Amino acid sequence: MSELCYDSILTAEKDDTSLCRLGLIGAGIAKSLSPMLYQAEAAAQNIQCQYSLFDLDDPITATLAELLDMAQEQQFKGLNITIPCKQEVIPLLHELSPEARAIGAVNTVCFHNNRRIGYNTDAKGFRECFERYLSGVGLSRVLQFGAGGVGAATAFTLLQLGVQQLTIVDVVQKQALQLADRLQHHFPDRNIRLSLTPKEDMAQAVGIVNATPIGTLRYPGTVMPLSFLRADMWVADVVYSPAETALLHAARAMGCQTLDGVNMLVYQAVRAFELFTGSSADVTRMLRNFKQL
Repeated sequence: MSELCYDSILTAEKDDTSLCRLGLIGAGIAKSLSPMLYQAEAAAQNIQCQYSLFDLDDPITATLAELLDMAQEQQFKGLNITIPCKQEVIPLLHELSPEARAIGAVNTVCFHNNRRIGYNTDAKGFRECFERYLSGVGLSRVLQFGAGGVGAATAFTLLQLGVQQLTIVDVVQKQALQLADRLQHHFPDRNIRLSLTPKEDMAQAVGIVNATPIGTLRYPGTVMPLSFLRADMWVADVVYSPAETALLHAARAMGCQTLDGVNMLVYQAVRAFELFTGSSADVTRMLRNFKQL
């Protein structure tokens, strides 16, 4: 697979009269708000958009490879990719953006000139909302829970932002080790390590990131004992349903600076919308629409 500049597809001519067919592939997505989020922004820009869900938990749903073939044959503009396909999708693509290649995960696939191009808008979305809502926080020692597709994007972004020591915790040790090795290659001057018993790391961290599904309605709970939270910490959570997880609720009550998953979701959707349509999205409008939904 060759590399492709992130913004190259934005130069493609946009046909406002054509149907913009989009979709989301993932597991447990039957209640996803993505169709309404993308269709509302498209309608605001007079773009005819049809957004479909392909839930891998549905026994009648085809495989990931078959869904990509179908979408390409039916002239979809692109697809959003979520758990558990962000890494599995890579061998099925023709090209990757440099960032997606470095991160090792794809959450956005565009069909362009009969080719499948993979991007990672999670990283750009996380960075933009981090800089907006957590600007100026400490970056010396950060503890991240989760080394999957979204965790790869947040970890990469944290190091881009200047984190000096990043400790990664994941129940799948092999996955965490692979992520740490990949990140160390791109950031050789940083201290990137794994932790199996993170009590000491929680006590020393200036920032905590939850990049796991723990805290969702499907997987309730918290990734860490709430007794380890301190008022001088910042806490970011990628979970967006509910918007305020138990972790964020406790962190806010303690006075921590926080970043919720709704912002990351919408900011990454803004970038994906631009890739799909060639039009700039209005992040304020998309945030407002999502919160109304």
